[in-house]
Amino acid sequence: MKNHLTPFSSSHPLTRMISSSSAGTEPALDSLAKRMTSDSYVVFLTGAGVSAESGVPTFRSSDGLWKKFKPEELANFNAFIKNPVLVQSWYRHRTEIVENVKPNRGHFAMAEIESKVDKFAVITQNVDNLHQRAGCEEVIELHGNIFRSYCIDCKEQFDVQLFSENGEPIICRCGGLVRPDVVWFGEMLPIDAFRLAEKHARKCDLFISVGTSGVVYPAAGLSSLAKSSGAFLAEINTEPTELSSIMDVTFQGKSGEILPELISLLES
Repeated sequence: MKNHLTPFSSSHPLTRMISSSSAGTEPALDSLAKRMTSDSYVVFLTGAGVSAESGVPTFRSSDGLWKKFKPEELANFNAFIKNPVLVQSWYRHRTEIVENVKPNRGHFAMAEIESKVDKFAVITQNVDNLHQRAGCEEVIELHGNIFRSYCIDCKEQFDVQLFSENGEPIICRCGGLVRPDVVWFGEMLPIDAFRLAEKHARKCDLFISVGTSGVVYPAAGLSSLAKSSGAFLAEINTEPTELSSIMDVTFQGKSGEILPELISLLES
């Protein structure tokens, strides 16, 4: 039940595209800040754009040895079974990249907001653990975490990504292959995580989509769910997305620039 924010219709004056460089950004951001009180229930939905600001390459970036492979050729179960060493090596490469980057100002701003409101969650499509490293406590990982692994047979969980040092596939003590704890092409999202994400989307007052294109379902449907449940929707992205049309307010720019401005307004 929404108990302190009034849903806005699509005719509300804030329902318009706002460039981060326009004169209209500050008043709109101030209006968003005024909606965010100590009693608020705030949910962020984050995508690859947030991690890109930290220097994490997008999934399809071409880098050296791996540029001859398409992601679909490596990030799927059949490829793993056919050549587990190759897939494990690719994920070792991706993990090493993520280990060498740091959370950006957008990540830290979300963690700061978490400390200022009553209820909060980050629903992320990223697997890089940067939200947790920035200090966010309630993080729902829709696509898993590249730093975890599990056995495909006995399902034993490992809190670290396991790698082969001798060119042999990583094997669990039960004899099963150990795979990264990430969602691959053709796989379902973890049902418990997605149900929790839906719960937050239904109950929140403010739903803020950051750095996501809005084309990957079912995650993209969470914005519509929040809207239909009465939440006020905001979007922060460097360009218009498939979700922009349903937003109450859209800020065009980087989260690492816009969210710290929001924090400043909350503290003023």
